[in-house]
Parts: sequence; structure tokens; C-alpha cells
Amino acid sequence: MTELAAASDISPADAVRALGLARMRAIATGLLGLMALVFVAASLLQRHWPAFAYVRAFGEAGMVGACADWFAVTALFRRPFGLPIPHTGIIPRNKARIGEALGGFIADNFLTERVLEEKLRQLEVARWGGDWLRRPKNARRLAERLAGAAPKLLSSLPPGAVGDLLGSAALAVARATPAGPAASKVLAALWSEGRAQPLFERALDWLGDYLASHEEAIRTQVSEHSYSWLPKWVDRILADKLIHGLVQTLGEMRDPQHPWRRELAARVEDYIARLGADPDLQARAEAYKLRLLADASLRGQVAEVWSGLETRVGTELTENPADLAGPLERAILALGNWLAGDAQAQAQLNARARQLVSGVIAPRRRQIGVFVAQVVASWDARSVVDKLELQVGRDLQYIRINGTLVGGLVGVIIFAAARALGLD
Repeated sequence: MTELAAASDISPADAVRALGLARMRAIATGLLGLMALVFVAASLLQRHWPAFAYVRAFGEAGMVGACADWFAVTALFRRPFGLPIPHTGIIPRNKARIGEALGGFIADNFLTERVLEEKLRQLEVARWGGDWLRRPKNARRLAERLAGAAPKLLSSLPPGAVGDLLGSAALAVARATPAGPAASKVLAALWSEGRAQPLFERALDWLGDYLASHEEAIRTQVSEHSYSWLPKWVDRILADKLIHGLVQTLGEMRDPQHPWRRELAARVEDYIARLGADPDLQARAEAYKLRLLADASLRGQVAEVWSGLETRVGTELTENPADLAGPLERAILALGNWLAGDAQAQAQLNARARQLVSGVIAPRRRQIGVFVAQVVASWDARSVVDKLELQVGRDLQYIRINGTLVGGLVGVIIFAAARALGLD
């Protein structure tokens, strides 16, 4: 087994390859030993049985073939027996050139715009991603990893970085979103199907409670603003009538069919429709939005809110990182189901992926090739040898085995031919 296989950080796949390489080495070396035994035994037996000369020739030629192929295979990765034999240790002596060739091969055959776009069209990245994300096992594993990495990521960022990023993103989205149509959609969603009615009834309850708790203040205001010649007991009666009338009106407005309530609904619906279609009203809404976003006090309040959220989220994640896994898993599953079922979204995301490839990866394929070459060149010679030998060493041991058997057969043929021609 190679030194790499003995390393503590070897991957499971490399461990399997190392065991396979060690096994094939043992078989090839054992076959060489077997040829040596055949040669010795046949040499002794041919004294009594001349036919064993053919077996002796097979063993002799098999040993030669086994030794020659062992030398050839070993010379690829290192110097046999550590001797400075010319043209040995080919891979470690040429690792820089191998890295350049590998980088150029990847750049020219895998990272061209045509190849990448064709492969992306075949893969259907968005649909594949949706199918992968909506599998509960994948969503759970991804959520757990993201939740585990979140505290470390947040702690590594400068203070306020997340808040600044989210705040800037929110302001950018707000500036780019037309205020009128967006407000129209939000209000329509809140108002439709009676979603706003509980809020309206809650407001009626709040007004009723307010009147009940401020009756004396209302009587005082009525008395101060009535005619000075009216007696105080008249002011009190007027105030009680006013309070009673207001409370009774509020109670009546709890009925969805109350005329005032129906009129209010009609006005709200008309305003929502105008927000989505009236250019003048949309222009006023847009101007108000821009003034609001330009307000320094608002920006300060937003930054303060984001900062508080960042601190709270960071503390919660540090103390209870597993609490984030559940919501993340549900969000990932929802995202996967949306991607898998929305053909239009798939087409848009696939188009964006192809644009990304065309605009970012393909134009920089040469730099990527150079990066690959630099990575290979930065490896030490032992690392290069170990990595390549684990990948192809097992197959190269078959060369030794084949060389032993083929060499033996060729040796027999040559020996038989020499005898037939009277050359021995």
C-alpha cells in the first residue's frame, strides 16, 4: 500500500483504490515469483525429461517479461531502486508539463462556449435542481449543512455586514419596483376575500374601548366648546348623547351590510384599482416613495432595525443552530417544488445559466486552464505520483501480468522455432 493510502486524511474512495492497487501488485509480483519457481523446477526436471525444456523456456521468458514490464511501470512514477537511470521517474520530472497539458486539454475540450451550452441544454439545470431539492432527504441534508455553517459564516463577517447587505438589497428592490402597481397588488391581496375585515372590526372594537375609557374627557371638551349661557347639566346631556350615538354607530358598523361600511369598501376598491391604472396617482405614489427612501432618518431607522436583527439572529444561531434547520428545510422543499413544476421559471433559469456560462466561464477558460496547471505544479512530486498511481496504478499492474504471460508464450515460440531450425 502506498504512503498516500496510509495517510489519515485519505478519502474512502482512495482507500478502496489503494487496497485494489496493493492487491494487484501482490498478484503481479507473485506471478513473477511463480515464473522463477517454474524455471528452477523445469531446469532440474529436464535432465530426466527433455520435454521440460519448453517449460523452462516459458518460465525464463516469463521472468524476463515480468521484470521488463515492472521496470517500465515503475519508471513512470519513480526511479527503480532509487538508481539515477536515464528516462525514469517520468511523471515527477515532468509534472509542470503535465499540468500545462491537463489545463490546456480542459480549456479546449470542456470549457468552450459551444460545449458548455450544449451540455447545459442537455442537463436542464433548473428542472434537475428542482427535482433534487424537492426530495426530502436532500432538502434535510442541505438544510442541516446550511444551518451548521450559518453561525461560523456570520461570525466571520465584519460587524454590520449582513445588515448593510440586506438593507442595500431592500432599498435597491424598493427603488426598482414601481410603487403604484406594487401597492395596488398588496392592497388587493389584503382586501380581497375579506382578509381586511377582521382588522376593520378590530379597529371598531378599539374605537369603542377608547370612547368608553375617555367619556369624562369628551364631556369636558363638549362643555368647553358649547355656549357659555347653556347650563352645565345640558352640556352633560349633550355629551352623553354624543358618546351614546358614537358607540351605537360603531356597533351597527360591525354589520358587513351597513351602508357606511359598504361605501367604505367601494371607495377602497376604487382606490386600489386607480393605483394600478391611473398614471397621475401612480406618479404621486412614486414621488412619495422616492422622498421616503431619500429620508435620512428612515435610512437610519432601517439600518438600526437590520443591525438589531443581525445581532439577534447571530445570537440565536450560535446558541441554537438546529432551530434554523426546520424552516430552511421547508423553504428548500418549497423552492424545489416550485422549480420542478413551473416550466416558465425553468426556461428563464436555464437561459440565465447559459448566459452565465457564456459571459463568465467560457471567456475565462484559458485562465481556468492556467489555474489547473498552477495547482498541479504546486503539488510536490510525491503527491502527483500518489494521486496518479491511485487512479491508474491498478490497471498498470495488468500490464505486468500480461507481460509475464505473453513473454512466457513468446519465449516458448522462439525456443520451439530455434529447435525446429536447428539453432539451439
